[in-house]
Amino acid sequence: MSLVHLLLPCALALSLIACGGPQFPKTNGDPAKNNPKTFNQDLNDCIEVYPESSGGVQIKQRISCMNLKGWH
Repeated sequence: MSLVHLLLPCALALSLIACGGPQFPKTNGDPAKNNPKTFNQDLNDCIEVYPESSGGVQIKQRISCMNLKGWH
C-alpha cells in the first residue's frame, strides 16, 4: 500500500474533526456582558460545574452551559 493511501484517510479524518466539531461560543447577545471579563467568569463557572472527564463529554456540556448564559 502506498504512502498516499495511508495518509489520505488520516488527513480527511483530521479535517472533519477540525471543521465539524462543536464550536465554542464567542459572543454574548447582551452588549453589557460581551467582554473578556464576563466571558472568563462564565467559562470558569461552567468548568467548575462540568469538570474534566474521559471521552470529552464535558466540552459539549460546557458549550451548552455557555449558551444558557447567553454566549453564542
